[in-house]
Amino acid sequence: MLRRRTFNASVAAALAALAAPGRARAQPAQGPIRIWVGAPPGGSTDTLAREIAPEMGRQLGRTVIVENKSGAGGNLAADQVAKSAPDGSHLLLSFTSHTINATLYPKLPFDPVADFTPLTMVATSPSVLVANPGVPAKDVRELIAYAKTRPGQLSFAIGGIGSSLHLAGEAFKLQSGLFIVNIPYRGTAPAIADVVAGNVPLMFAAVGNARSLVQSGRLKALGVTSPKRLPQFPDAPAIAEVLPGFESSAWFGLFGPAKMPPDVVKRLADAARAAIATEGMRKRLEADGATPVGNTPEAFAAFVRADVPRWAQLVRYSGAKPE
Repeated sequence: MLRRRTFNASVAAALAALAAPGRARAQPAQGPIRIWVGAPPGGSTDTLAREIAPEMGRQLGRTVIVENKSGAGGNLAADQVAKSAPDGSHLLLSFTSHTINATLYPKLPFDPVADFTPLTMVATSPSVLVANPGVPAKDVRELIAYAKTRPGQLSFAIGGIGSSLHLAGEAFKLQSGLFIVNIPYRGTAPAIADVVAGNVPLMFAAVGNARSLVQSGRLKALGVTSPKRLPQFPDAPAIAEVLPGFESSAWFGLFGPAKMPPDVVKRLADAARAAIATEGMRKRLEADGATPVGNTPEAFAAFVRADVPRWAQLVRYSGAKPE
């Protein structure tokens, strides 16, 4: 009798699965998915994770939680995910520092390429050079002229050593021949707050972090790192108008740990790409000056491999050392 009941239950379960192959998406949640962010709340990476999480949750039929684990240039969150089980329950929303850190840190507890499964690039975003209103320059051309007569007297607030915003400043100093001091902070939010307060005069900031502050007059935009002017800052020239060839852009991408099963990779990547493709997400990204991407895991993996040597030369030139 026991064997018969067991057999009948097994057959019923199998028939149910065959009769409704699409039902897996509608199954009750299998526990939350955590997206780890290696930056404090309020920064551009954290904001992006919190925008993509709800739609991913709807696509997957699971709760998606954003967890902040800031410090060490994003490496603490990356290490958390690198060492997690490859079952898709722990993901990493990382940024350009993921590949910059491969050169910046002489020894990492993980391999930025081999220990992760790239799922999709979420977006790319240029930045804006902002100044406290007390700085007597209305654009990047006037700033360069002003700074040349005051070597070492001006400073950049740096939201994170080795970030794309930090290296945008290094590239700016290299091409302009300026001596501007770096003041590092633990995250974008405290750095930009000090520029608003006038404690530090200058900063390269993400468009989304700076836009409302510029519109309200608490900061002024001197130039943008995109090849052309941005509609968010119509009066700010592209820095390339003054320093030909200058361009800097950050990227944001979703990773899982290495050795994730192909079906899990596809399910998560598809959910993330569907979230990126929604009208609401696209409008939010474009309002912040970002470009939605949503490429395939294979294309994102190829990009990550190529991005490590792309940043290596500038990291070495800058002489930057980990905090």
